[in-house]
Amino acid sequence: MVEVARYFFTNIYVASDGDEMEDKMNIEFNVLDRQYKMYANEYNQAALRVLESAWYIRGSELANYEAEFSEFCESENCVGLNSGLDALIMAFRALGIGEGDEVIVQANTYIASVIGITENGATPVFVEPDQYFNLDVDKIEAAITDKTKAILPVHLYGQTCNMLKIKEIATKYNLLLVEDCAQSHGARFGGQMTGTFGDIGCFSFYPTKNLGAFGDAGAIITDNSNLAEKIRMMGNYGSKIKYHNEIEGLNSRLDELQAALLSTKLFHLEALTSDRKRIAKRYLSMIKNPKVSLPKKSENADHVYHLFVILCSERAKLQKYLLVNNIKTQIHYPIPPHLAKCYKRLGYSVGDFPITEKYSKEVLSLPLYNGMTDEEVDYVVRIVNEF
Repeated sequence: MVEVARYFFTNIYVASDGDEMEDKMNIEFNVLDRQYKMYANEYNQAALRVLESAWYIRGSELANYEAEFSEFCESENCVGLNSGLDALIMAFRALGIGEGDEVIVQANTYIASVIGITENGATPVFVEPDQYFNLDVDKIEAAITDKTKAILPVHLYGQTCNMLKIKEIATKYNLLLVEDCAQSHGARFGGQMTGTFGDIGCFSFYPTKNLGAFGDAGAIITDNSNLAEKIRMMGNYGSKIKYHNEIEGLNSRLDELQAALLSTKLFHLEALTSDRKRIAKRYLSMIKNPKVSLPKKSENADHVYHLFVILCSERAKLQKYLLVNNIKTQIHYPIPPHLAKCYKRLGYSVGDFPITEKYSKEVLSLPLYNGMTDEEVDYVVRIVNEF
């Protein structure tokens, strides 16, 4: 994979005195076409196969991918859906969670996690994250009330939550457990795949994900065949048989083209994950700036590095310095859900979740994508260390 990545090299120039000098590189935050070019022939063949089949919705490609992904995740069932958000909304709906129910979720997650709860009329109960950016397991029990029906751990940035402890708490209080695996494809905790600890695992295949489609796509996994069948019906207008609508449903289906392309990428996911870990390892070993805190790895947790997130109290200055040197970065996430305008009705204010709010002011995601060369990584490292 490293040799493949070296294909994408930057330019150098020769100075007037004859010394060879490195040109200022241009480092995008993400470059999706490099990963595509690695397996372009396979992607093209998969797409053409679907186009020539003249069958574009709920066909053999989807059935094959659902079987492959459930096997990969070590789960009994997979249902392909339109998006990761649909997976979350439909998971809670299928579990009967709604008006008057509460769901515990970490306060620093992306807002999609919370929308999955509120779209069903339920109330999110926020809990602070730990030093690994994940749900702080030591704060969960204090948030449980007689209205609590479920816990939604989010494997943020690609590192798994402490699922053994979360599973223990869910069992103790008889709570449902839904995992948001939108950023943790292939990640394990204590050897067990994310998405398999609870009742349902929800996945996004948005193009930037480690297992990304070429458009919107998502899925749920579950060992409960009845839940899988219910969600499959729900995503097909509430019907098993056309025009026989048994429940109130919606339109949420992973199409044949995306299924075929995802199947192709899934075959290479191990290599793609290794490539991401190569880049992360280089960052971790070479960034030596006391102004920057590197991401920590939890015991027994796997990290597939969907994002490489650092902390810096002078984030605005650092981000500007990187941009001046042609390095693009992003912030995941600048506004916590409890402070989002759309959730003003929940009654939260600044200071309610100080750890989350501190993270929102200090987190910065460095470029990390498949096909990124060692030379490009080293350039980012050098500029960060010079800050």
